[in-house]
Amino acid sequence: MTETLRDDDLALEPTSGPEELVGFAIVLAGERVGTVALCREDPRTGSVRWDTETDNVTVAVRALRLAIGHAFDDLGMTRIEARVPTDRTGDIRAASIAGLRREGILRGAGDDPDRALLARLHDDPPPFSRDGFIAILNAGLPTKRIISQGLLRDEQGRVLLCELTYKNEWDLPGGVIEVGEAPSVGLVRELEEELGIAVEVRDLITVNWLPAWRSWDDACIFLFDLGMVDSSITNDMTLQPTEIKSVQWCDPQTVRSRGAAAAIELLEAVESGAMPTYREAPKAPE
Repeated sequence: MTETLRDDDLALEPTSGPEELVGFAIVLAGERVGTVALCREDPRTGSVRWDTETDNVTVAVRALRLAIGHAFDDLGMTRIEARVPTDRTGDIRAASIAGLRREGILRGAGDDPDRALLARLHDDPPPFSRDGFIAILNAGLPTKRIISQGLLRDEQGRVLLCELTYKNEWDLPGGVIEVGEAPSVGLVRELEEELGIAVEVRDLITVNWLPAWRSWDDACIFLFDLGMVDSSITNDMTLQPTEIKSVQWCDPQTVRSRGAAAAIELLEAVESGAMPTYREAPKAPE
Protein backbone atom coordinates (compact mmCIF):
# COMPACT_ATOMS: atom_id res chain seq x y z
CA MET A 1 0.00 0.00 0.00
CA THR A 2 1.44 3.35 -1.06
CA GLU A 3 1.85 5.79 1.78
CA THR A 4 0.94 9.47 1.76
CA LEU A 5 3.80 11.64 0.45
CA ARG A 6 4.36 14.98 2.16
CA ASP A 7 6.04 18.32 1.56
CA ASP A 8 5.17 20.64 4.45
CA ASP A 9 1.48 21.60 3.96
CA LEU A 10 1.16 19.73 0.66
CA ALA A 11 0.41 16.01 0.61
CA LEU A 12 -0.14 13.37 -2.04
CA GLU A 13 -2.79 10.99 -0.72
CA PRO A 14 -3.09 7.61 -2.54
CA THR A 15 -6.26 6.94 -4.53
CA SER A 16 -7.64 3.72 -5.97
CA GLY A 17 -7.38 2.88 -9.65
CA PRO A 18 -6.04 0.40 -12.22
CA GLU A 19 -3.11 -1.78 -11.15
CA GLU A 20 -0.69 -0.13 -13.59
CA LEU A 21 -1.55 3.33 -12.27
CA VAL A 22 -0.28 4.86 -9.02
CA GLY A 23 -2.65 7.76 -8.34
CA PHE A 24 -2.71 10.50 -5.74
CA ALA A 25 -4.97 13.32 -4.68
CA ILE A 26 -3.09 16.60 -4.27
CA VAL A 27 -4.08 18.05 -0.91
CA LEU A 28 -2.96 21.53 0.12
CA ALA A 29 -3.58 22.65 3.69
CA GLY A 30 -6.28 20.01 4.03
CA GLU A 31 -8.08 20.90 0.77
CA ARG A 32 -8.01 18.71 -2.33
CA VAL A 33 -6.69 20.79 -5.24
CA GLY A 34 -5.95 18.23 -7.96
CA THR A 35 -4.57 14.84 -8.89
CA VAL A 36 -1.29 13.35 -10.07
CA ALA A 37 -0.67 9.82 -11.33
CA LEU A 38 2.27 7.65 -12.32
CA CYS A 39 1.91 4.96 -14.98
CA ARG A 40 4.51 2.28 -15.64
CA GLU A 41 5.22 2.12 -19.37
CA ASP A 42 7.88 -0.63 -19.08
CA PRO A 43 9.91 -2.08 -16.20
CA ARG A 44 12.12 1.04 -15.93
CA THR A 45 10.14 3.85 -17.55
CA GLY A 46 7.09 5.64 -16.23
CA SER A 47 4.91 8.55 -17.26
CA VAL A 48 3.37 11.22 -15.08
CA ARG A 49 0.07 13.06 -15.54
CA TRP A 50 -1.47 15.73 -13.39
CA ASP A 51 -4.35 18.14 -13.12
CA THR A 52 -4.62 20.98 -10.63
CA GLU A 53 -7.56 23.22 -9.80
CA THR A 54 -5.36 26.24 -9.22
CA ASP A 55 -3.32 28.54 -11.45
CA ASN A 56 -0.53 28.48 -8.87
CA VAL A 57 2.31 26.74 -10.73
CA THR A 58 4.12 26.09 -7.45
CA VAL A 59 1.45 23.58 -6.39
CA ALA A 60 1.98 21.49 -9.51
CA VAL A 61 5.77 21.75 -9.12
CA ARG A 62 5.70 20.49 -5.53
CA ALA A 63 3.32 17.66 -6.41
CA LEU A 64 5.41 16.60 -9.39
CA ARG A 65 8.63 16.57 -7.37
CA LEU A 66 7.03 14.33 -4.75
CA ALA A 67 5.61 11.96 -7.39
CA ILE A 68 8.86 11.78 -9.37
CA GLY A 69 10.88 11.17 -6.23
CA HIS A 70 8.50 8.32 -5.32
CA ALA A 71 8.87 6.83 -8.82
CA PHE A 72 12.67 6.80 -8.55
CA ASP A 73 13.15 5.98 -4.87
CA ASP A 74 10.29 3.55 -4.21
CA LEU A 75 9.12 2.16 -7.56
CA GLY A 76 12.57 1.57 -9.11
CA MET A 77 11.94 3.62 -12.24
CA THR A 78 14.89 5.25 -14.00
CA ARG A 79 13.05 7.53 -16.46
CA ILE A 80 9.88 9.58 -16.04
CA GLU A 81 8.16 11.19 -19.03
CA ALA A 82 5.41 13.79 -19.40
CA ARG A 83 3.54 14.52 -22.62
CA VAL A 84 1.88 17.90 -22.32
CA PRO A 85 -0.26 19.65 -24.99
CA THR A 86 1.78 22.58 -26.27
CA ASP A 87 -0.98 25.07 -25.46
CA ARG A 88 -0.77 24.17 -21.74
CA THR A 89 2.15 26.48 -21.18
CA GLY A 90 1.67 26.61 -17.41
CA ASP A 91 1.93 22.81 -17.14
CA ILE A 92 5.03 22.78 -19.36
CA ARG A 93 6.59 25.40 -17.11
CA ALA A 94 5.67 23.42 -13.99
CA ALA A 95 7.21 20.25 -15.42
CA SER A 96 10.43 22.11 -16.25
CA ILE A 97 10.72 23.65 -12.78
CA ALA A 98 10.08 20.20 -11.30
CA GLY A 99 13.14 18.89 -13.14
CA LEU A 100 11.87 17.44 -16.42
CA ARG A 101 13.81 18.49 -19.50
CA ARG A 102 12.18 19.26 -22.83
CA GLU A 103 13.17 16.66 -25.41
CA GLY A 104 11.02 17.62 -28.39
CA ILE A 105 7.52 17.88 -29.82
CA LEU A 106 5.31 14.87 -30.50
CA ARG A 107 3.03 15.77 -33.41
CA GLY A 108 -0.68 15.03 -33.10
CA ALA A 109 -2.69 13.62 -36.00
CA GLY A 110 -6.06 15.09 -36.89
CA ASP A 111 -7.63 16.80 -33.89
CA ASP A 112 -5.02 15.46 -31.48
CA PRO A 113 -2.87 18.33 -30.16
CA ASP A 114 0.88 18.51 -30.52
CA ARG A 115 2.52 17.59 -27.23
CA ALA A 116 5.78 18.65 -25.60
CA LEU A 117 7.81 15.63 -24.50
CA LEU A 118 9.61 16.23 -21.21
CA ALA A 119 11.59 13.68 -19.22
CA ARG A 120 13.80 13.21 -16.19
CA LEU A 121 16.35 10.46 -15.52
CA HIS A 122 17.02 9.15 -12.05
CA ASP A 123 20.66 10.27 -12.21
CA ASP A 124 20.05 13.77 -13.58
CA PRO A 125 21.47 16.46 -11.27
CA PRO A 126 18.89 17.96 -8.89
CA PRO A 127 16.82 20.66 -10.64
CA PHE A 128 17.70 23.22 -7.95
CA SER A 129 21.45 22.62 -8.37
CA ARG A 130 23.60 24.70 -10.72
CA ASP A 131 24.16 21.84 -13.20
CA GLY A 132 20.52 20.80 -13.10
CA PHE A 133 19.25 24.36 -13.59
CA ILE A 134 21.55 24.96 -16.58
CA ALA A 135 20.57 21.63 -18.18
CA ILE A 136 16.86 22.42 -17.89
CA LEU A 137 17.35 25.90 -19.35
CA ASN A 138 19.44 24.56 -22.24
CA ALA A 139 16.72 22.02 -23.03
CA GLY A 140 13.91 24.59 -23.00
CA LEU A 141 15.36 27.84 -24.31
CA PRO A 142 14.72 28.75 -27.96
CA THR A 143 17.51 28.25 -30.46
CA LYS A 144 18.24 30.34 -33.53
CA ARG A 145 19.00 28.73 -36.88
CA ILE A 146 22.38 29.93 -38.17
CA ILE A 147 23.41 29.76 -41.83
CA SER A 148 26.86 30.65 -43.10
CA GLN A 149 27.29 31.73 -46.72
CA GLY A 150 30.33 32.84 -48.68
CA LEU A 151 30.70 35.60 -51.25
CA LEU A 152 33.19 34.24 -53.81
CA ARG A 153 33.99 36.28 -56.93
CA ASP A 154 35.96 35.50 -60.07
CA GLU A 155 38.31 37.76 -62.05
CA GLN A 156 35.33 39.26 -63.91
CA GLY A 157 33.57 40.21 -60.68
CA ARG A 158 30.92 37.55 -61.08
CA VAL A 159 29.45 35.83 -58.01
CA LEU A 160 29.36 32.07 -57.50
CA LEU A 161 25.84 30.66 -57.02
CA CYS A 162 24.81 27.05 -56.53
CA GLU A 163 21.96 25.34 -58.38
CA LEU A 164 20.33 23.23 -55.67
CA THR A 165 18.48 19.91 -55.81
CA TYR A 166 15.76 20.93 -53.31
CA LYS A 167 14.61 24.28 -54.74
CA ASN A 168 14.45 26.01 -58.08
CA GLU A 169 16.26 29.21 -57.08
CA TRP A 170 20.05 29.44 -57.04
CA ASP A 171 21.75 30.43 -53.82
CA LEU A 172 25.10 31.44 -52.37
CA PRO A 173 27.38 28.58 -51.31
CA GLY A 174 27.19 27.60 -47.65
CA GLY A 175 24.82 25.87 -45.29
CA VAL A 176 23.38 25.40 -41.83
CA ILE A 177 25.82 25.50 -38.92
CA GLU A 178 25.88 22.55 -36.52
CA VAL A 179 25.26 22.91 -32.78
CA GLY A 180 28.44 24.10 -31.09
CA GLU A 181 30.15 24.95 -34.40
CA ALA A 182 31.58 28.39 -35.15
CA PRO A 183 29.97 30.05 -38.22
CA SER A 184 33.32 30.47 -40.02
CA VAL A 185 34.34 26.87 -39.32
CA GLY A 186 30.94 25.64 -40.49
CA LEU A 187 31.31 27.53 -43.78
CA VAL A 188 34.68 25.90 -44.47
CA ARG A 189 33.15 22.48 -43.70
CA GLU A 190 30.09 23.07 -45.89
CA LEU A 191 32.13 24.13 -48.92
CA GLU A 192 34.49 21.19 -48.51
CA GLU A 193 31.55 18.76 -48.23
CA GLU A 194 29.37 20.23 -50.98
CA LEU A 195 31.88 21.66 -53.47
CA GLY A 196 35.09 19.81 -52.63
CA ILE A 197 37.13 23.00 -52.19
CA ALA A 198 39.11 24.52 -49.34
CA VAL A 199 38.41 28.21 -48.78
CA GLU A 200 39.96 30.95 -46.67
CA VAL A 201 37.29 32.80 -44.74
CA ARG A 202 38.04 36.51 -44.63
CA ASP A 203 36.06 39.34 -43.07
CA LEU A 204 32.45 39.10 -42.00
CA ILE A 205 30.42 41.20 -44.43
CA THR A 206 27.14 41.21 -42.50
CA VAL A 207 24.75 39.26 -40.31
CA ASN A 208 21.45 39.13 -42.17
CA TRP A 209 18.30 38.16 -40.25
CA LEU A 210 15.71 36.40 -42.39
CA PRO A 211 12.05 36.39 -41.33
CA ALA A 212 10.07 33.15 -41.63
CA TRP A 213 9.30 32.34 -45.27
CA ARG A 214 7.49 29.54 -47.16
CA SER A 215 7.23 27.31 -44.06
CA TRP A 216 10.92 27.86 -43.22
CA ASP A 217 11.55 29.20 -39.71
CA ASP A 218 13.46 32.47 -39.30
CA ALA A 219 17.25 32.36 -39.44
CA CYS A 220 20.41 34.46 -39.25
CA ILE A 221 22.82 34.39 -42.19
CA PHE A 222 26.49 35.10 -41.57
CA LEU A 223 27.84 36.33 -44.91
CA PHE A 224 31.63 36.04 -45.18
CA ASP A 225 34.02 37.39 -47.80
CA LEU A 226 35.84 34.54 -49.56
CA GLY A 227 37.86 36.79 -51.84
CA MET A 228 38.48 36.50 -55.58
CA VAL A 229 39.56 33.33 -57.42
CA ASP A 230 40.16 32.29 -61.01
CA SER A 231 36.91 31.22 -62.63
CA SER A 232 38.50 27.89 -63.61
CA ILE A 233 38.22 26.75 -59.98
CA THR A 234 34.79 25.36 -60.81
CA ASN A 235 36.40 22.82 -63.16
CA ASP A 236 37.99 21.05 -60.22
CA MET A 237 35.00 21.08 -57.88
CA THR A 238 33.50 17.80 -56.68
CA LEU A 239 29.82 18.50 -56.13
CA GLN A 240 27.75 16.67 -53.54
CA PRO A 241 25.01 15.25 -55.82
CA THR A 242 22.32 15.05 -53.13
CA GLU A 243 22.34 18.85 -52.72
CA ILE A 244 24.19 20.56 -55.58
CA LYS A 245 23.22 20.20 -59.25
CA SER A 246 25.75 22.68 -60.59
CA VAL A 247 27.63 25.90 -59.81
CA GLN A 248 27.46 29.04 -61.91
CA TRP A 249 29.37 32.31 -62.13
CA CYS A 250 26.67 34.98 -62.22
CA ASP A 251 26.62 38.62 -63.24
CA PRO A 252 24.00 40.92 -61.62
CA GLN A 253 21.44 40.21 -64.34
CA THR A 254 21.76 36.44 -63.86
CA VAL A 255 21.54 36.83 -60.09
CA ARG A 256 18.26 38.74 -60.48
CA SER A 257 16.79 36.18 -62.90
CA ARG A 258 17.89 32.95 -61.19
CA GLY A 259 18.81 33.72 -57.58
CA ALA A 260 16.76 33.04 -54.47
CA ALA A 261 14.88 36.12 -53.26
CA ALA A 262 17.01 36.42 -50.12
CA ALA A 263 20.23 36.09 -52.13
CA ILE A 264 19.10 38.72 -54.65
CA GLU A 265 18.17 41.19 -51.92
CA LEU A 266 21.40 40.55 -50.02
CA LEU A 267 23.70 40.83 -53.04
CA GLU A 268 22.00 44.03 -54.20
CA ALA A 269 22.59 45.47 -50.73
CA VAL A 270 26.26 44.45 -50.94
CA GLU A 271 26.61 46.10 -54.34
CA SER A 272 25.08 49.33 -53.03
CA GLY A 273 28.20 49.79 -50.90
CA ALA A 274 26.28 50.68 -47.72
CA MET A 275 26.28 47.35 -45.94
CA PRO A 276 25.85 47.53 -42.13
CA THR A 277 27.38 44.86 -39.91
CA TYR A 278 23.87 43.75 -38.93
CA ARG A 279 20.71 44.03 -41.00
CA GLU A 280 17.18 42.66 -41.12
CA ALA A 281 16.00 41.47 -44.50
CA PRO A 282 12.48 42.32 -45.64
CA LYS A 283 10.08 39.40 -45.93
CA ALA A 284 10.33 37.90 -49.40
CA PRO A 285 7.16 37.42 -51.48
CA GLU A 286 5.54 34.00 -51.05
